[in-house]
Amino acid sequence: MMQTMNGSVFLGMLESGCNNLNNRKKEIDALNVFPVPDGDTGTNMSLTMNNGISEARKSGSEQLPVLAKTFSRGLLMGARGNSGVILSQIFRGFYQSVGEQNELDPSGLATALSNGSKLAYKAVMRPVEGTILTVVREASDAGVQYVEQHGGCSLNELMDVVCKEARASLDHTPELLPILKEARVVDSGGSGLCAILEGFRAYLQGTPISAESQSAEQSAAHHKSFGYRAEFILRLGEQEKHLFREDKFRTNLSRYGKNPTMIIDGDLVKVRIETMMPGEVLNLGQRYGKFQKVQIENLQGELAPSILEEESAPKELREYGIITTAAGEGLAKLFKGYRADVVISGGQTMNPATEDFVSAIQKTPARHIYVLPNNSNIIMAAQQAAEVTEDKDIIVLPTRSIPEGLSACMAFNPEESLENNTANMKAAAEHIKSGEVTYAIKDTVVGGLTIHKGDYMGLFGKSIAVTAADKVEVVCELLKKMVDEDSEIITLILGRDATEEESRRVQEFISDQFDLDVDVEQGDQPVYSFLIGVE
Repeated sequence: MMQTMNGSVFLGMLESGCNNLNNRKKEIDALNVFPVPDGDTGTNMSLTMNNGISEARKSGSEQLPVLAKTFSRGLLMGARGNSGVILSQIFRGFYQSVGEQNELDPSGLATALSNGSKLAYKAVMRPVEGTILTVVREASDAGVQYVEQHGGCSLNELMDVVCKEARASLDHTPELLPILKEARVVDSGGSGLCAILEGFRAYLQGTPISAESQSAEQSAAHHKSFGYRAEFILRLGEQEKHLFREDKFRTNLSRYGKNPTMIIDGDLVKVRIETMMPGEVLNLGQRYGKFQKVQIENLQGELAPSILEEESAPKELREYGIITTAAGEGLAKLFKGYRADVVISGGQTMNPATEDFVSAIQKTPARHIYVLPNNSNIIMAAQQAAEVTEDKDIIVLPTRSIPEGLSACMAFNPEESLENNTANMKAAAEHIKSGEVTYAIKDTVVGGLTIHKGDYMGLFGKSIAVTAADKVEVVCELLKKMVDEDSEIITLILGRDATEEESRRVQEFISDQFDLDVDVEQGDQPVYSFLIGVE
């Protein structure tokens, strides 16, 4: 029975918790209420946790304050999706509670978990019960109460109580959120937190959770869906040349990915690697010189724009900059055409991390930078990036869809004042109606609709408005629900799997049914066959 937690024990708990989360991320992903192909809570939390562990390990320290700080920082920068951001805030509060203490007794651990819960609640503008917030609050409150009533208890006994209460709280989430009850699932974020806490308990019990080995097929599928190919040309600095060692650099490079290749030509180093952490790869290279060129490619086939182009003189600081997110080459070109400086690859199928926004902000030479997340699950990561950026004015407009983001960009005027631009862009985003068409990945019931796996669904706002086996039928029925007497323009954005024939049929329907202007664009986005904007 352990009575105190030092740095070594804390790291062991983190690794056990992370492994348990990684092992169960697919089942957590499957808890998504909407049966869409982008249910990625487990994946987001897993990637966030892995980034935190990576930073803690790289510290090389066994001191609890150092590990807590570096782990918290790693979570903060690697946070993906709302669940990842909330997880980062839980352990930010944990780190603040640790302070300079080299060891925590059960009371200290309970207090740290409770402080994490409080900070997580503060990070969410409108906290919703029946989510990960409820689970962490009820579990940590139970822990604090237990140590108050059982002086001299062990860490093992405390974590047993915390885990049991977390699981009970998770099982109760459908009673707090009717949409969970209807879909017959528990909250996915709360389930991820339970996996982490139960991994902590397993370590304290002497049976830490190990990472399950993936089959070659699973590994390849995961790599295809979420990996990146990072390529860069680095010019070694004069002072750094004597520090650069090819074998050491190659070894360090291999820590961040697979299939690394490196070619050295004088003071130029050309690198290519498949990685889950492109930011870490770039950080490694930047220690030794300046980038001549950088290209990040999403292996799912989405466009990931270059973070850096050919090296040039420092760019003059402009008044305005725009950063946005999109998945698909066509969408990236559309946003670029509407003055976006950086289009971060991601969206529905791969939420960008806080670090992705921070990197884009640093590369945008502007005093005032608008950030358009274009997805409700990305807004918190964008806001977190704004909070950690000190030298620029960052305005996060909470755009929740691609049509909203495009509309906001179109309303931007570089000659206008900051106040007017912000108001105009926000109003434009709020004015447009957004619809999406995708396919169902499981049988379920949502909003009274019985949905069958493989059927197409039309999403309007936060609801599934229509479902049917025929894709074009779904698009047409969705348009009927979106268009009203005040509508003037329909924007139809074609996804990667939308055929010319399907596009033609939809346009014919619009021509027959509505006397409206139609703008058809090739977005090339994955997963969502059609994105629709009506204004």
